[in-house]
Amino acid sequence: MTGLESFLKEDVGRGDATADLLPDVNGRASIVCEQDAVVAGLEEACDIFSMVGADATALVKDGSRVKAGTRVISVSGPVRGLLTAERTALNFMMRMSGIATATSEAVEALREKDPDIKVCGTRKTTPGFRKYEKKAVRLGGGAEHRSGLDDMIMIKDNHIKACGSVRGAMERASKAPFNLKVEIEVSSIEDAETAAEMGADIIMADNMKPADVKKLRSAVRKKNPGALVEASGNITLSNVAKYAGCADMVSMGSLTHSSGSVQFSMDLD
Repeated sequence: MTGLESFLKEDVGRGDATADLLPDVNGRASIVCEQDAVVAGLEEACDIFSMVGADATALVKDGSRVKAGTRVISVSGPVRGLLTAERTALNFMMRMSGIATATSEAVEALREKDPDIKVCGTRKTTPGFRKYEKKAVRLGGGAEHRSGLDDMIMIKDNHIKACGSVRGAMERASKAPFNLKVEIEVSSIEDAETAAEMGADIIMADNMKPADVKKLRSAVRKKNPGALVEASGNITLSNVAKYAGCADMVSMGSLTHSSGSVQFSMDLD
């Protein structure tokens, strides 16, 4: 059973008790986006409809910005199947479009002043749904970050405590496989300079004000011009623009743990 099949199975259970009462006829339906949004999850929604014997066609591309009232999917097939799959398909679109829209807003807010800065999601995702939430970030214009613990070495405050110091943590990281990037969280310019000197690929400025992040990046550049600086910690749509020109990348857990849903509706034609 694929991931999408398991999501549909969760909703259907032993069978759709209501849809099974309907006439066994074919029909058509349209899915409409009810808000101005960046739409995402259309591919998944179409695949879900195919599982109930329906033919679904996306009328816009995933990652497109649409106006409220835009038809985004046309679907045809057994009416029973259309109504059985409706909520699972729309749930994917609601959740993923909310994340994509928020990501797009963050990207636009930053790039008005800083065209090179990147917006990244984090691992603060819904268990079992990370693949789709990460995809939604990408569709909204966000950049890749680590998806799992095996993607890279990310040394955070508790790792540093376990090693005794930033230097101790970086010494251990130097023994890791050469193909893994090393990122380390710091809370001071002094620690950032130490990490930069010891070859960190990415230095995370944790919970720092934009002006302090900018100072930290300047110090890092002097020690290791190739190291990137990431701003992180309590960054939201309301304050993200303040980090323009201060860091190479901004990571925002709020994109996946706090984004609202975009509303969609499906009506039989």
